[in-house]
Amino acid sequence: MKQISFLFTLSTLVLTACMTPIAPATLTIDDKLAEIQARGTLVIATDPDYAPQSLLLRNAKPPAETKCASTQYTASQFEGFDVDVALEIAKKLNVEPCFVTPPWSQLVAGKWGDNWDIHVGSVAITFERMKDLYFSQPYYATPTVLLVYKENTSYQEIDDLSDKKIGICVGCIFESYLNADLKLPGQELNYRIKNAQVVAYENEEPAIDDLSLGDGVELDAVMTILPKARAAIDSGKPIRMLEEAVMFGYASVTLDRSSHRDSARLLAEINHIINDMHSSGRLKELSLQYQGIDLTQQAAQFDISSIDQTP
Repeated sequence: MKQISFLFTLSTLVLTACMTPIAPATLTIDDKLAEIQARGTLVIATDPDYAPQSLLLRNAKPPAETKCASTQYTASQFEGFDVDVALEIAKKLNVEPCFVTPPWSQLVAGKWGDNWDIHVGSVAITFERMKDLYFSQPYYATPTVLLVYKENTSYQEIDDLSDKKIGICVGCIFESYLNADLKLPGQELNYRIKNAQVVAYENEEPAIDDLSLGDGVELDAVMTILPKARAAIDSGKPIRMLEEAVMFGYASVTLDRSSHRDSARLLAEINHIINDMHSSGRLKELSLQYQGIDLTQQAAQFDISSIDQTP
């Protein structure tokens, strides 16, 4: 009888061992969207000082109840057009938005190491960037413009800035344009500025400050996007904008191609959300609110499938 009892106990132990579930620590999530939804947060990279697109409210405090890490910012600590687009995406995914602020040059270079999920920061689609990033349906399209010192009367046309010192953000499409090697989907570029002296900044804000010091003191011009130019002029900076636009950029949400998670479902869902925001007029509403002009119509017509980047 003891032998039968021993065999029964041994069989029970073997069966129990076979049925023991795998410890949660050994489970992996290979789908980026599933990972985000399981975590309950969407980690969004953006610029802390790029009004009216994004601005960190440095005196704002995070709410007591938040899933965001102590190294991340909550929705209550940011404002701007890009920020509200990001908030809408998080809302539709039913997760909490959490913000981080890596340098622009790191954001557009890819290889994020899964330290954040998406970048919502007015990133223009270029064929060069497509090597490292996935691009969503664009949420707005903006002209690139030139700012000069207000009292200067010599610079009236784009061509007048040839051989001049022009401030740009490092890694932006402006730098590639001035180097005459920019490739944008949907448009042929005319490189009218020759032999510019390119002065690179982390973003255009300090470049505009340098331009404001006086005509040719530090810079002769700054190349930037229309909303940024309008905001600088409206703030009282002693600068003016040339009337003609240099080019157009289609701004998208970006994802990292080198992510260890499959991004296909997340990218498709973001495309769906942005298309819905175009259709409902929400993007137009936000553009008017933050930029004073509707810059969404061309973006709504852009065919993102035409650039063949499906993950």
